[in-house]
Amino acid sequence: MGHNGDVTAPAPFPKAPRGQFGYDRAEVDRALRVARERYENFDNGSGGKRLTAKSIRHTAFTMRKQGYSAPHVDAALERLEDAVAVREREERIAEMGKDAYLAETKDAARAVLKRVQRPAGDRFERVSAFQRGYAVAEVDEFCERVESFLRGQSSMTLREARGVAFTPKRRGYDEGQVDLLIDALVDVMLAIR
Repeated sequence: MGHNGDVTAPAPFPKAPRGQFGYDRAEVDRALRVARERYENFDNGSGGKRLTAKSIRHTAFTMRKQGYSAPHVDAALERLEDAVAVREREERIAEMGKDAYLAETKDAARAVLKRVQRPAGDRFERVSAFQRGYAVAEVDEFCERVESFLRGQSSMTLREARGVAFTPKRRGYDEGQVDLLIDALVDVMLAIR
């Protein structure tokens, strides 16, 4: 019970294990409240600010002790992103027709494929010698997996694409460019589900 005798709602997620950081609980609660409102009002845009799969994917929270367990929150956000992506796909198909939608999706997949087919070591711009970017060898290995996936030669899950992480290295690949590729890949994967 709360101070006034009212029943306190249970926390939506478990706390991070003792001694570990988790996501700021107030930030998560606020973000989920806004997302719920926008999801429920998807058709009218909820005051002009639509909930999009991309906006969910880019949600970030401050890490704090006693925060919510990051894996639990991330899993919930992934489920929400998937649900919103289905709505977006249905909306686009209704708007442009299935054939045009599939053509658009194929174009997006070709753009990703074109980038990952560049020569290893030259797929993205490099940061200066005084900066850190993503480890070139790790990104190149990921790009080879993406190419194999897009050619239908291997599988890749959304979770693998969303959760890929690279070691920071001097003279690495520009993080922004790599992140844009991952974003485009996830968009394609959501579109073809």
